[in-house]
Amino acid sequence: MKNRIKLLALALVISFGFFAVSCNNDDDNGGETIAPLVGKWKISKVGTTVGGTETLIDAPQNQSGCEKDYIDLNTDNTVVQGDYDSTISECALTTQEGIYSRSHNNLTRVVNGVTTVQDIENLTFSQLKLKDASGNIEVYIR
Repeated sequence: MKNRIKLLALALVISFGFFAVSCNNDDDNGGETIAPLVGKWKISKVGTTVGGTETLIDAPQNQSGCEKDYIDLNTDNTVVQGDYDSTISECALTTQEGIYSRSHNNLTRVVNGVTTVQDIENLTFSQLKLKDASGNIEVYIR
């Protein structure tokens, strides 16, 4: 009888050990960083994907000597798009307001009646990479 109790206790310890090892902390979401989408994002790069090859260049819409154009995604699902332009006066800021929503890995913005739907290709604490259905890419930084 004592041998059976010892054997049962040993089996429980071994089972608990396997359970503890199999329940490690694998909450890394497949390597994705859980980062907030809310915040001010400055456009850094734009590009396209052609034949599976991605090509990015510095965002030409950014005026030399001015702040970078941006999108500001707020917690109340409003968005402000900022555009710096020196056509009329040096680094004049024009803003447009609208709304946005996120559905899984899609970001939808509606500004001045124009709807833009983009896939969230990458989201980290410092980078937001968006791609539309035509393969156009925008890379934003904080």
